[in-house]
Amino acid sequence: MPTKLPKTDVVVVGVGWTGGIIAAELTKQGLKVVGLERGKERTTKDYYMVHDELRYAFHYELMQDLSRETVTFRNNEQMRALPMRRYGSFLPGENLGGAGVHWNGMTFRFLPYDFQIYSKTVERYGKNKIPDGMTIQDWGITYDELEPYYDKFEKMAGISGEENPLGAKRSSPYPNPPMKETPLLTLFKQAAKSLNLHPYMSPSANLSQNYTNPDGISRVACQYCGFCERFGCEYGAKADPVVTVLPVAQKSGNFTLVTFANVLRIIHDGKTAAGVVYVDTRTGEEFEQPADIVVLTSYVLNNTRLLLLSKIGRPYDPHTGQGVIGKNYCYQTMGAAAQGFFENKQFNLFAGAGALAMCLDDFNGDNFDHSSLKFIHGANISVSQTGLRPIANNPILPGTKSWGKDFKAQSIRYANSVFSVGAQGASMPHRYHYLDLDPIYKDIYGQPLLRITFDFEDQERELVAFLGQQTEKIAKAMGADKVVTNTKLGPYNIVPYQSTHNTGGVIMGADPRTSAVNHYLQMWDMENLFVVGASAFAHNSGYNPTGTVGALAYRAAEGILKYHKNGGSLA
Repeated sequence: MPTKLPKTDVVVVGVGWTGGIIAAELTKQGLKVVGLERGKERTTKDYYMVHDELRYAFHYELMQDLSRETVTFRNNEQMRALPMRRYGSFLPGENLGGAGVHWNGMTFRFLPYDFQIYSKTVERYGKNKIPDGMTIQDWGITYDELEPYYDKFEKMAGISGEENPLGAKRSSPYPNPPMKETPLLTLFKQAAKSLNLHPYMSPSANLSQNYTNPDGISRVACQYCGFCERFGCEYGAKADPVVTVLPVAQKSGNFTLVTFANVLRIIHDGKTAAGVVYVDTRTGEEFEQPADIVVLTSYVLNNTRLLLLSKIGRPYDPHTGQGVIGKNYCYQTMGAAAQGFFENKQFNLFAGAGALAMCLDDFNGDNFDHSSLKFIHGANISVSQTGLRPIANNPILPGTKSWGKDFKAQSIRYANSVFSVGAQGASMPHRYHYLDLDPIYKDIYGQPLLRITFDFEDQERELVAFLGQQTEKIAKAMGADKVVTNTKLGPYNIVPYQSTHNTGGVIMGADPRTSAVNHYLQMWDMENLFVVGASAFAHNSGYNPTGTVGALAYRAAEGILKYHKNGGSLA
């Protein structure tokens, strides 16, 4: 029998970006918030003088313990799903701050097309443009409605950037100027302009200058050390929940953080959530945390799993197309890229930052005519200078053995004379791509693991073929002596790392028959339960998702305050 704790106004499950934003916004308004984090607490001091590539980039110290809980995966329903035993295609984070600590800092806004993708696609190309099985739908919110929340997130995080020439209108400029334009980025910009494209500096959560945000939180400028992705920032220059929103919540006196608290289920009577039950991961003791409002803010996959374990909402059935929990799981379509090698040109590629990049959106969203193409949407194309760490980077030409004398010689020769023009492609939902509970495998507490059923379709293969050609044109225009291009996409393989941008499963929309949450991320089926994060995405765009996740979190916080005051459905 769990030990029952005193009731609180709001319990937040997972304390990363979304949990931190929700906690900060609600506690500022006087609500009592309990934040449950299954990992440990950590601060910027944990990363002092630990540029340890093996510890963080290869031994994954900031990531989830897969021996306690993982996911199972299969490409289709004819296959038996097997557990992901080692880190591969994506890296779920753990501990305070979650993936918001080890991210790169890319902070894009989605395009207006994304939020009305079904309507806009039909309007321009007709219904026949959408292939059988593709389940795109409008999000139940427009870009204009979400824009004020993008603005709020960017000012809180201190995003450094410049206006996207092909992006949507903004209510105000980025709060900080773009990061330094290195010689490699300048080369990309000149090449892109020579092709009549529209390059711009990628929006970055790595501060370009010292900054104090509207909450009074001050941080220092980025040092371009190159240890961002898979690392915590020792300077606090990279925005993360621990150095931005959580201090605001803690200062309010209304926030209680409970670490090592793994939530097992949501307590409810079918209509109203009453709180959650969690287990202390150190002792195994169970606790019941009652609350007036429950907010799920864990990673995409965990939000979906917790609803399925708690039997809340209608599980998605791919055979009938009915149900919503687990629907429209999407990923990110990587693979289209051109790698350039110089024989007599060098750059300081060991220096960089996670979001130091130049990019363009000429082939993203519906910014180009798809009439003769066999896919919709597109990708953000970029060249990045994230800092090439010494162990992971050994650039060699195709045909070179991956060991021995030639491998060593080429690794040294091209260490600072190589670049990659890459395309981060959108991922469209498909009827048979979904999340459910695995019937066989369980976690350390005896609960079913989440099962992913997913593969790439013709949509993704056509997208990679087209975008690979565009990256090659840019790489050649940059003057590389050798260009190696990829335009092929095989079946989805969960083993090699690709992206941690999983989305969907608890999608938002305007119709409770086809979506799980409304435009405030309030559950249609349970008004005092909110589910916040990329789980709400009805598809994934050709961008990094964190900017949109942050905007939706601010939108949800506003909705929770409205619900706390007046109750009822917000849509």
